[in-house]
Amino acid sequence: MYQKLFKSNHLWKRIFRNRGLYLILLPSLILLICFSYIPMYGVLISFKDYKGSLGIMGSPWADPWYKYFIKYFNSYQFVNTIKNTLVITGYSLLVSFPIPIIFALAINQMRTNRYKKTFQTISYMPHFISTVVIVGILNLIFSPGAGLIGQIFGLFGAEAPNLLGSPSAFKHLYVWSDVWQHVGWDSIIYIAALSSVDPNLYEAAGIDGASQFQKILYVDIPMLIPTAMTLLILRCGGLMALGFEKVYLMQNDLNLLNSEVISTYVYKVGMISAQYSYSSAVNLFSTVINFILLISVNKFSRKVSENSLW
Repeated sequence: MYQKLFKSNHLWKRIFRNRGLYLILLPSLILLICFSYIPMYGVLISFKDYKGSLGIMGSPWADPWYKYFIKYFNSYQFVNTIKNTLVITGYSLLVSFPIPIIFALAINQMRTNRYKKTFQTISYMPHFISTVVIVGILNLIFSPGAGLIGQIFGLFGAEAPNLLGSPSAFKHLYVWSDVWQHVGWDSIIYIAALSSVDPNLYEAAGIDGASQFQKILYVDIPMLIPTAMTLLILRCGGLMALGFEKVYLMQNDLNLLNSEVISTYVYKVGMISAQYSYSSAVNLFSTVINFILLISVNKFSRKVSENSLW
């Protein structure tokens, strides 16, 4: 008992001693509680026959409590939405995860600071373009009628393929346009990690006769592994959380078979069809899967590479 009291007093003394830092942290903590933790009680909608007039607490409990989860499992969209979500996010992970690392390694090899900074700035700029504008650019390029591709095919008297309406082309357009937009921005954290490499390591490698490629292989890449593993764990923990805006804007009746993902399905059944309990259950299901993936990948990473989030 006395040990617990001593530890408690020691904790409060430490907090008081660093009160300035905790006061700086307080606004962020309040925002986190207000916008992340307090709204969590809304998950109750998944287990209730929610009616807006009665509110969350006043709405009756669903009978059985897993009613809306079973409804989703038996839905014709269950397999399709999960498959499309995993295909697009998995494809995006395979492509957009290693490319920023390669990009950062390439920038790190530039020796002229002026060219290096110019190249970095140009690569960052697409990140700040809104999603609506990006989808508009895709329409201007790939539209079979008035788009750039359509005009080029028209010069040769041929008909351009309708890539925007092709279900098989949807994932490629989504992923590679995403790579173009975010590769520069995503490489920042790797460039920062490479900037902390001790120059003496390069000199020692050079003395031992290492080539430029060997310096990258044995000096740069090992320095990037902890950062890369942390980001990989976070990415794997969001495999089911594919962004809504871009997918929804790129959707049309022709590519709907391969473009209907969990987030767009939740929006349609929740906001358009007003099936709030059902949409909340679907979203909660994807969140639970993400949580399980995060825990599993973190545990696997800790065993294999000794790098983990906790």
